[in-house]
Amino acid sequence: MLRFKPELAQDATVLCLGAHCDDIEIGCGGTLLKLLAGRAACEVSWVVFSADAARAAELKRSAQRFLRGARRTRLVVHAFRDSYFPAQYAAIKDALAALRSLEPDVVFTHQCAEHHQDHRLLGELTWNTFRHHLVLEYEIPKYEGGLGTPNLYVPLTRAEVRAKTRALMACYPSQRRKRWFTPATFEALLRLRGVEAGCQSGWAEGFHARKVVLG
Repeated sequence: MLRFKPELAQDATVLCLGAHCDDIEIGCGGTLLKLLAGRAACEVSWVVFSADAARAAELKRSAQRFLRGARRTRLVVHAFRDSYFPAQYAAIKDALAALRSLEPDVVFTHQCAEHHQDHRLLGELTWNTFRHHLVLEYEIPKYEGGLGTPNLYVPLTRAEVRAKTRALMACYPSQRRKRWFTPATFEALLRLRGVEAGCQSGWAEGFHARKVVLG
């Protein structure tokens, strides 16, 4: 296993893309907490593509908790129809193209191999839009399955894991009725990725880095 610490500038620009309101937090919330704890000059754009008014309010509370350490933040919420992203291909592609001018140092998005159609389309269009950027595809546990084997891991402390799960449960009351939306679900995946990463803390988030250039 190759272990290295990529040099991400103190004033790095980060772009987080999520199909639905809680996707970013579930997929890379712990990594964001770790990243922003050490880089107070970071700028983060947080873009969600499907939300009604009630869920957008939950999202705003959640984003505030995860982005406390950032110097500047930008929250964008679209209202594309949930579960119908393939039928809205052109409009979603245009919305992503409007973000190209941000020139992010790293982009967090969904996996291209996702079984959920909304997630999969957003992952594919991310690569279509950001061709010369570091793109890290996060993973979401869900009914459709499809979790693979990540090739990039970010070790987390127990405190970061706790902060992530507590924020999810506190900020998304509308989702707590779902059987899978529990701290146990989120922590199980983080623990498994910690085992795979062989990190001392035993906790990690996993990502798929399809193309990385070193040097």
